[in-house]
Amino acid sequence: MKVIDFFKQRYIYFGISLCIILTGVIFAFVNGIKLDITFQGGSVLQYTYIGTINSEEAGALVQDALGKPASALEQTTFANDEQQLIINLAEKETMTSQEQEIITSTLTTAYPDAQLTFAGSNSVEPSTGKRFFTQGLLAILLSFGLILVYVGYRFSKIGGFSAGFMAIVALFHDAFVVTSVFIVFQIPLNDSFIAAVLTIIGFSINDTIVIYDRIRENKLLMGAKTSTADLVNTSITQSMSRSINTNIAVFVSITIVYIFAQIYNIESIKDFALPMMFGTISGCYSTICIAGPLWTMWKNNHGSSKLKRA
Repeated sequence: MKVIDFFKQRYIYFGISLCIILTGVIFAFVNGIKLDITFQGGSVLQYTYIGTINSEEAGALVQDALGKPASALEQTTFANDEQQLIINLAEKETMTSQEQEIITSTLTTAYPDAQLTFAGSNSVEPSTGKRFFTQGLLAILLSFGLILVYVGYRFSKIGGFSAGFMAIVALFHDAFVVTSVFIVFQIPLNDSFIAAVLTIIGFSINDTIVIYDRIRENKLLMGAKTSTADLVNTSITQSMSRSINTNIAVFVSITIVYIFAQIYNIESIKDFALPMMFGTISGCYSTICIAGPLWTMWKNNHGSSKLKRA
């Protein structure tokens, strides 16, 4: 087996990650970071219709009629193949009955043949949305903390918390990639964002733990005289095919889900599946190219290129 020198190529990998991060930051300044009504507060109105409606045009009509930011999207229910027009109003105050009447009147006037029928509405107070957003971020941070403790305890013989900290750095990388996908594709941050980040964290740390476990085993097999770089390179090379195959399977599955959601125009699933596709690639990349080389650098910089005996 030819051992790949991941540690020697570490600056190339770090450069690629830096470019990805800078791209996300640039798009954040250009596009801004949009929050969904779930986190920002506002109202959602649902209408059923027949025929064809241009959602961008409908959103612009509602925005002009109310003088407030509004957007619209089309959705087809999978159960009965019913077409729905969803109107989103992100605002700090709850929508009034008069505003609802204005929206309904505007849409029925603009699309007289669509047989628009009001199907329901839902409102989220800004304070409630802010609380949802804060609790979601706390859930992500809590997962990082628990992972650090778990990895630090389980792999105490190969560095413990140093290994855990480098795994957390790789997870932050993956979380940022998922966030960048939402920003680049102008998907408002919603509950799918929290779900996608937590899911990617789970997949990515699982791969990283497999590599750490192989490092722990190879430490005994290769001996204490083996340098940290050689030990890590060997362990990653041995585990790489497993990580790639696993992530390919996940990527294909998520792609099929995304195609299904695209065909039936299910926005909530698309908002989850698209970031997951990029996050899966990032998780595999950070596990192989980021966590191990970073941990090797930490070990070398702290006066030891060799692991202590168990």
